[in-house]
Amino acid sequence: MNHDAYTDDYIRGILNSVRSFAVVGASANTVRPSYFVVKYLLDKGYTVMPVNPGLAGKQILGQETYASLGDIPGAVDVVDIFRNSDAAFGITQEAIEIGAKVVWMQLGVRNDEAARMAEKAGLKVVMNRCPKIEYARLSGEIGWAGVNSRAISSARPKLAPKGVQHRILRSQ
Repeated sequence: MNHDAYTDDYIRGILNSVRSFAVVGASANTVRPSYFVVKYLLDKGYTVMPVNPGLAGKQILGQETYASLGDIPGAVDVVDIFRNSDAAFGITQEAIEIGAKVVWMQLGVRNDEAARMAEKAGLKVVMNRCPKIEYARLSGEIGWAGVNSRAISSARPKLAPKGVQHRILRSQ
């Protein structure tokens, strides 16, 4: 896998096939990027489990926060890493242990050794990307803010009812 350039189909395939995100490094601070990502993913109908040992047992946007991935009851499809690149290796090991399908490293986070380990275990990997930005770009929402989505269309995105919006990403 070339982790310097992902195809839209690869990213779209992940976002359309998953239902839950564990956001490692989630913050309750409303001005932090991880807070915005949790809010956006919830608004799109995904199940989101914040992970932050300092906030364990508390709530972020109405969601219980867990101390570690291993504390989350139930399945986790995507482990979204809001930690530094060095921490990504250990978090990826935990993602494999809990049976996650995808390891997603946020903007500025890249660990090629962790990526190789995850892919060897059968997980998909995305590095140095944000699921919020990718969803908005692929759905056409990001164009509403004047950001170049690399797609030309005069049509507004079709919005589905809350809870199923993440199933509507379309090919451009």
